[in-house]
Amino acid sequence: MKRGYSSFFMGIIGAIIGSMLTLYLAPNLLIKEHNIDTTNEGSEQKTVIVNEIREESIYKTVAKKAMPSVVGITTVTVQKDFFFGNRRSSGVGTGVIVNEKGYILTNSHVIGDGNAQTVSVLFFDGSKEEADVVWYDKTLDLAVIKVNKKDLDVAELGDSDSVEVGDIAIAIGNPLGLEFERSLTQGVISGLHRSIAISQTESIEDLMQTDASINPGNSGGPLLNSSGQVIGINTAKIQSGEGLGFAIPINTAKPIVDQIIAKGEFQRVYLGIKGVDVGVFEQATGTKLSVDEGIYIVEVSRGTSAHIAGIRSGDVILEVGGKQIKNMSSLVRELYKYRPSDKAIIKINREGKTMNVEVTF
Repeated sequence: MKRGYSSFFMGIIGAIIGSMLTLYLAPNLLIKEHNIDTTNEGSEQKTVIVNEIREESIYKTVAKKAMPSVVGITTVTVQKDFFFGNRRSSGVGTGVIVNEKGYILTNSHVIGDGNAQTVSVLFFDGSKEEADVVWYDKTLDLAVIKVNKKDLDVAELGDSDSVEVGDIAIAIGNPLGLEFERSLTQGVISGLHRSIAISQTESIEDLMQTDASINPGNSGGPLLNSSGQVIGINTAKIQSGEGLGFAIPINTAKPIVDQIIAKGEFQRVYLGIKGVDVGVFEQATGTKLSVDEGIYIVEVSRGTSAHIAGIRSGDVILEVGGKQIKNMSSLVRELYKYRPSDKAIIKINREGKTMNVEVTF
């Protein structure tokens, strides 16, 4: 009988102690970061840090930070029609404020590659302003427009070179028009250094791929990281597949934006060549070159940077500043990183031999 009572009381005491331990440990199980010790390897003990990210708060925080710097862009373009004369067409896109004095970054195709008759900007506070096109480049699909409005909310630009596959990606834009303005979609970075064709002879290089939903109207809007920093400018979606969106890395736009803000314009450097992709040259001429990729130089203009450096027709450009050049799009992209009087080492292939030449722009 005594043994039964003893067992009964021991059970009660055990239950009380278990409850107290649960109450003590429960809060510690909810912290965002804790250590888990793994097995010893030799004399060193490794510790794995586990970060428990509360994703529901990340998106809210990013939205609050980035939304005021995202704008809607509407355009009116006049197109000439042989049968019906001039026709007016409207377009909708997105942009991101990059300077408090009114500079806004978007896609070139959003402003009709410079052909838009009017460009209007709708701001977070509901106000609307007309904008001027400061700069655009169809090859990069980037443009900078400016409004006569100051003290704007400026987006924080991140570092696209540090982006990795699997990172959180958040897109903000106006999918399918202003009816759904500033829609936020989320996903991850699905791939890096992608290339998509925009015509039979043109492509956009070095894009970031994301499964964050991007639709017509998102173009020109920001792709953001988990800190609310702009890491890319949304540019395209492959219509035949789901979750295949693409963004231009923000580091491509940074030097352009910086110079425009500082000087009010962008002055690009010119190499002084006429060239064609190696593959296109081989297909057109039936000639097989000793390299598979690069730019075959058809002509070098006298007095230009290339001419002074000793580059000549028949050479194939392989690299600029250590960056591989696959086609004309990648060459243009690399040249945008340089300023007048800058120097660069250009690797070329001449009659099957590789050599380096120094070019001063």
